[in-house]
Amino acid sequence: MTDTIRPRVLIVFGGRSSEHVISCATAAGILRAIDRTRWDVLPLGITEDGEWVRVDDDPTLFEFRDGHGQHIHAGSTRVALTPGAGSLVELTYDRDPADSQARVVSVGDLGRVDVVLPLLHGPYGEDGTIQGLFEMANVAYVGCGVTSSAISMDKHLTKTVLASAGINVGRWELVTRRQWETEADRVLLRLESLGFPVFVKPCRAGSSIGITKVDSAEELPTAIKEAQNHDPRVIVEAGIVGREIECGVLAGRPGNERPTWREATAPLGEITVPEGEFYDYELKYVDAEAVGLLCPANLPAEAEERIRRLALEAFEALECEGLARVDFFYNDESGDVIINEVNTMPGFTPISMYPQMWAVAGVDYPTLLSELLDEALARPKGLR
Repeated sequence: MTDTIRPRVLIVFGGRSSEHVISCATAAGILRAIDRTRWDVLPLGITEDGEWVRVDDDPTLFEFRDGHGQHIHAGSTRVALTPGAGSLVELTYDRDPADSQARVVSVGDLGRVDVVLPLLHGPYGEDGTIQGLFEMANVAYVGCGVTSSAISMDKHLTKTVLASAGINVGRWELVTRRQWETEADRVLLRLESLGFPVFVKPCRAGSSIGITKVDSAEELPTAIKEAQNHDPRVIVEAGIVGREIECGVLAGRPGNERPTWREATAPLGEITVPEGEFYDYELKYVDAEAVGLLCPANLPAEAEERIRRLALEAFEALECEGLARVDFFYNDESGDVIINEVNTMPGFTPISMYPQMWAVAGVDYPTLLSELLDEALARPKGLR
């Protein structure tokens, strides 16, 4: 631990992905709610160019305002995490560090880090990249490890692993850049076999960015191009009729006994959207008033138990740690339950579904944060 009584928490947010502003909004909620009597907090922002900078500990700087998110900006300083030691240093340059002539004029010691709370959504944060850096630095961190983060971030790999575990994930097709460039006609035939509508998505993105609902074959090339603006790997999913149900999973402290589904999962939440629409970026963050968030969801007891058990099974099949939100489709008539995706760093503002589900279970927002940090500190470092 550090010299202070309270463990030092490095809160990392922003990042290089298209979800930069969502990450900032998540950080605003956590900076406001984290228990300062238990944790010594140091906020660190990552710009969209990947520069690490120390930022003010002021949540109002990072909130959505008038439907617009906030961005991290860099000046003449940069922060680095030292390998092996888990210490932070701040480098001050004599000019813009991007200038090849820039020179370091001073180095400041920001002290050691006890645990990192990485609030990065999408690539270069939720996909195992920064988790690998924390592993190299020998510092504890909240959330999944390198392999689990990488697999869970890639929708195709997630579905492949879950399907191999016998979990229903619906029908889908992967489109790589090479396939699209060299055999587009064959790709289109594969996609048309899914039927319509389909949903064309970047394989490694979230917050519904770059997603298009496609109702005919003629619309596929444009939708694929839009998805490729965010990721060269594209996944195309068959449309599924069902209610959108979400389940929060909280791993708890490392121990010898497997937690029960009642202990590890929260009461379910449900998302409802206007007729004929899907839960896209606009509805999530701009026109959120049009969306219904029901928690707890009104489901038969048998269906709720089945979904919560499946959420824990998916969490374990992907070897997740810490937390995840597992998203499902539930069909009232058939009783079918299909997993849509697994989010290893779900939205975490006070009004996000993940904290709301745990609030219904009696775990308030500050307590939930402390539980995640305590779990990360108790987890062994290195290979496990």
